[in-house]
Amino acid sequence: MRQRWSNLLFAHWPVAPAVLRPYLPPRLELDVFEGQAWLGVVPFTMSHIRALGLPPVPGLSYLHELNVRTYACLDGVPGVWFLSLDATQPLGVWAARTLFRLPYLRARMQLTRHGPALRAVAERTHSGAPPARFAATWTPGLALPRAQPGTLAHFLTERYYLYTAGPTVRAGQHRTALWRGHLWHEPWLLRHATLNEWTSTLVESHGLPTPEGAPLLYAADAVDVWVRELRRV
Repeated sequence: MRQRWSNLLFAHWPVAPAVLRPYLPPRLELDVFEGQAWLGVVPFTMSHIRALGLPPVPGLSYLHELNVRTYACLDGVPGVWFLSLDATQPLGVWAARTLFRLPYLRARMQLTRHGPALRAVAERTHSGAPPARFAATWTPGLALPRAQPGTLAHFLTERYYLYTAGPTVRAGQHRTALWRGHLWHEPWLLRHATLNEWTSTLVESHGLPTPEGAPLLYAADAVDVWVRELRRV
């Protein structure tokens, strides 16, 4: 698939590895930076969505998304592990849950610009899922140098794989299988960001404690994304 990601904010908090470890399948290793795990909340707009070789489908090529994530590694390949992905396109949510085994949830969400500032407001509407609300306003600032390997900014943002898990039947037995998805985009152009508003129960909806302190923030310029294969690992 092809997509464009824009209006994006990375908000991260350091979390003790023991707190996040139970949220990953046994085979996945929690990826840490200098011994510290990280939990992220990322609102953004996804547009220009289309399958390779096909034109965009009207009404299905645009959505807002809000994900809760941490970081994982398997066989030396670092990636993202999503706790949830709230999104505004019901058919897209169904497809992602069914075809890609990703924990997408239906939500109402608006992401609007007010002068230089961006504001995201969301409410989870997915039947049977824990309720969650979110509101944040931030102002992107000056561009940062490209994040270099070995830095925290690179660890948190330059991720080109994702992991997901789901039930499967093998040799007549029901098991949980792991998949690795591959995507590609140019390196992020990150920016300083100033947070003007933050109200959220997203993290708490997973049974996690409310993050302490102000988040580490990066705003990001738009990127075009190629979503590649999803393979069982």
